[in-house]
Amino acid sequence: MRSVHTGCSRYSRRCQLIASKLPIYELSGEIEADESYFGGHRKGKRGRGAAGKIAVFGLLKRGGKVYTAVILNARTKTLLPIIQEQARPDSIVSTNSLSAYNALDVSEFHHLRINHAELFADRKNHINGIENFWNQAKRHLRRFNGIQQDSFYWFLKECEWRFNGDNHKQLLNQLKQWYKTAKH
Repeated sequence: MRSVHTGCSRYSRRCQLIASKLPIYELSGEIEADESYFGGHRKGKRGRGAAGKIAVFGLLKRGGKVYTAVILNARTKTLLPIIQEQARPDSIVSTNSLSAYNALDVSEFHHLRINHAELFADRKNHINGIENFWNQAKRHLRRFNGIQQDSFYWFLKECEWRFNGDNHKQLLNQLKQWYKTAKH
């Protein structure tokens, strides 16, 4: 994303505190998996291939928590280990039709695929939940008018924390408690 002086800010330190306190969730049941791309310099070109984009992968338990990871690329050898680490075997994993997900067809997961060129949902076969998370994260991060690439992970994890939280008051109380324990 565009370079702005947010790397050493108080806000960046808050994001780092949040990321250090995030619990690890084991996802199970119905899970949506998707990749997304943030930032970049070139207007117009979207998704894979757009210059300067940061690739991100996410898993969402339907009706539950989200997990995100900054990735180098959207290939099977990158995505499959993340899915295997974060999701319980025998889970139902819904994805788009990206060929990197083909390995899920012969894995310990039940794989559902939706081809967005044809339709976006077919009853329970969709990835609308993770797409909703990407939309919320991009809307939240847009207000910073660019984030340095080396700080992006921390800001993404803050978006994950916000999404997984119950309500704003509880999140604020949790953050205050973390600050108190970090000072001691």
